Amino acid sequence: MRLEEHLVDCDEDLKELILRIGNVCKTIAKGFASRQDYSDTKNVYGEQQMALDKWADEVIIADLKASGIVKYLASEEQPEILEFDGQGTLGVTMDPLDGSSLIDVNLAVGTIIGIYRGSVLAPGKDMIAAMYVLYGPLTTLTYTVKKGVHDFVLNPQGEYVLQKEDIKIPQGKIFAPGAARRDFLPGHLKWIEELESRGYKIRFSGSFVADVHQIMHKGGVFTYPGFIGKEEGKLRLLFEANPMGFIVEQAGGATSHGTGNILAIQPEAVSQRIPIYIGGKMEINLIEKINLEG
Repeated sequence: MRLEEHLVDCDEDLKELILRIGNVCKTIAKGFASRQDYSDTKNVYGEQQMALDKWADEVIIADLKASGIVKYLASEEQPEILEFDGQGTLGVTMDPLDGSSLIDVNLAVGTIIGIYRGSVLAPGKDMIAAMYVLYGPLTTLTYTVKKGVHDFVLNPQGEYVLQKEDIKIPQGKIFAPGAARRDFLPGHLKWIEELESRGYKIRFSGSFVADVHQIMHKGGVFTYPGFIGKEEGKLRLLFEANPMGFIVEQAGGATSHGTGNILAIQPEAVSQRIPIYIGGKMEINLIEKINLEG
């Protein structure tokens, strides 16, 4: 089944948006070979931008602006929320190219999208849809419109075709822990040691979207916690934590900032960061229990 056929029951503007983003990502997938160098600019977080980061950001913004269905767009590469003229009502958050520092060593990277009906400065639970496109050995598109989570693969004819429907996170013993162990906070360290005692194995690539995709299919948990010197965490609430957390919850998993659900947080700023635990419910319940018990 093709993606457009799978979206038949969606609202027309939401269906068009998902298809447009999917098509733009086909263009991005073709751009890796010629744009691997760094640009001479930094993003709003002070990070050196890769040429492909900037290009992917520009390509997606131009397409969504032209669509007439998007009113608000927040990008990890932009300092402010963009507002477009027209009758569109959809709000979009995006990380145009998550994991881009891995491009030069040919590891998987991806595009992460959150979709709202209206303002994007809203709790993640208010999303109406979320999706990501993973650029690896295959280009895959994973989406949810709150009716299950579904995987599509880009075939040689340039069409997204159904690969796996209604994904549910299985039980697994994989964990992907970010940050240096010497900087772990006490509760987090206790949780890590507990997972290790249960035989969990590390699988961490440095690409958030790729690591969570693996958890979606093999079980386990991803974390980038708050740590000494950066207690607020590293990953961005709007662009990374909320969309991926929304997808994982729709697949039967859970997400937390350590003591509560990330998707319940009211964002205070576009640039807001958050500690994140995302994956199986058992692992998420365990970190919250450890932290709440002190």
